[in-house]
Amino acid sequence: IYGGPALSPTGGHGDSRQGGDNTGINPETSELAIVCDGVTEVRKICRDQVRKGAYHIKIMVSGGVASPTDRIDSLQFSEDEIRAIVEEAKSANLYVLAHAYTAEAINRALELGVRSIEHGNLLDDRSIELFLKHDAFLVPTLITYYALSEEGLSLGLSEDSYSKLSTVLDKGKEAIRMAYEGGVKLVYGTDLLGDMQRRQLEEFKLLGEIIPEIDVIKSATITAAELLNMEGIIGEIIVGAKADLLVLEGNPLDDLEVLQDPENNLKLIMKDGVVYKNTIS
Repeated sequence: IYGGPALSPTGGHGDSRQGGDNTGINPETSELAIVCDGVTEVRKICRDQVRKGAYHIKIMVSGGVASPTDRIDSLQFSEDEIRAIVEEAKSANLYVLAHAYTAEAINRALELGVRSIEHGNLLDDRSIELFLKHDAFLVPTLITYYALSEEGLSLGLSEDSYSKLSTVLDKGKEAIRMAYEGGVKLVYGTDLLGDMQRRQLEEFKLLGEIIPEIDVIKSATITAAELLNMEGIIGEIIVGAKADLLVLEGNPLDDLEVLQDPENNLKLIMKDGVVYKNTIS
């Protein structure tokens, strides 16, 4: 599912320049995000992303850990800019997802029509109400904070960015617990970059410490399909859906760590009806 680069305002989570860097950013060469400002510019960027085949539009609406100049509690993009982005996405029958940490950023985004919140570590009771009111989704990403805390500095994360971790690391599990108990739809995510992508499956264990095993698996299958507007196509075993099947040695409903050792436990992989691995004797 191709989303294209995220959209970020100047000085936002997607602006990789250091504070003393006065050079401009070429929107076509930024790796993480396209930096854009103002209603006219964000509309143009959204339309161009649609032209390039984006399935959804991602925006940065609060500060982040890895970005060099913003604070976690900053609000990013004006309300008019977010409204314009949401309008452009809806015009193309797409939806908007938002990087957001604080309750203020989360709640504002949901009220303005954003469909999915990525991270959401600092949500509040009002956030839960808004998720339900707008039938929105939460995509927590616990493993990225644990991985960054253990490996971030050795992989090049700056001291300033590392110091932001504690703000979101401690609150992540509580946010998931609140969302789950409040009935918010949860979708499996990791947000791991580079060398840390090898740890993607560790999210199963972390989520399993908070919510039941079956709901962790649903977050990675049927609920994820719902977010992507692909219900009946992926994420479930029904007539007419793609035949995407995994056969495991062990029952993840008893122990989610079965899913974290694919070399030993993953016996069969079928994608869209084609078998790519079969070690079942």
